[in-house]
Amino acid sequence: MKIFRKYFLLALTFFAVSPTVFAQDDLLSLIEDEKPTTEFAKASFKTTRVINSQSLENTAPGVLDMKISHRFGPLNGGAYELFGLDAATIRIGLDYGISKHLMIGVGRSSVQKTYDGFMKMKLLRQSSGARNMPVSVIWFSSIALNSLKWQNPERNNYFSSRLAYTHQLIFGRKFSEGFTLQFMPTVVHRNLIATNAEKHDVIAFGVAGRQKLTRRLAINAEYYYVLPDQIAENMRNSLAIGFDIETGGHVFQLHFTNSTAMVEKGFITETDGNWFDGDIRFGFNISRVFTIKQNNKD
Repeated sequence: MKIFRKYFLLALTFFAVSPTVFAQDDLLSLIEDEKPTTEFAKASFKTTRVINSQSLENTAPGVLDMKISHRFGPLNGGAYELFGLDAATIRIGLDYGISKHLMIGVGRSSVQKTYDGFMKMKLLRQSSGARNMPVSVIWFSSIALNSLKWQNPERNNYFSSRLAYTHQLIFGRKFSEGFTLQFMPTVVHRNLIATNAEKHDVIAFGVAGRQKLTRRLAINAEYYYVLPDQIAENMRNSLAIGFDIETGGHVFQLHFTNSTAMVEKGFITETDGNWFDGDIRFGFNISRVFTIKQNNKD
């Protein structure tokens, strides 16, 4: 009988204590679930480029992004030139996401038969919650090689004269679901310049933005201001305005710009089109992504 009482009291104690223990476990679990998480800003732009410029976005890790960029001739060519459609320049590029912070790319343009390569790294990501970061910061560096035949092959030409370099910081913020703005201080170094009146190092400041119109349509714009007395007198600041249209795995970018070149060295320092004279080129970018390596991490 004493043994029965002993086990009976032990059982009562177990059932009395157990709900408290389980309640404490549930409370601890609830507290852990309520810990703040970090939410990163996403889809600031639909692709890694605004129009000519790089955007705040990178290609996802393990993803290959094939880009075809096309620029027609100036609209002021009139009906004889079919308003620029008779002339065309093109760039074909491949971008690849190494990690969620790093992306690389290569390309070939018909303008000056230019080969280019670049790297683009996210230094900071806009976020809220446990970690509050008001802006995203991107570091971009590229190299461009002009492969045209030398105009005067008899002179002492150097391979280094074909090269130009661009370094850029991109500061941007997605202010709302539909509006993004970024600022782009830039330095372009050209190993070879046409005249002594130009500068090897060109400093420019770019600004770009995106306004979402519908679920699959957005308007983009970008502008670069080059500080005075650095480039040839007949060169202009680059301005581009266009639309992004998303259709499944493709993003079509239709736009108008006064720039012919599609690499930084070209559209920042060698734009000669004047918007007020109708020297505007219609163009488009097509982006198609392929998943090369599956990545389940954010």
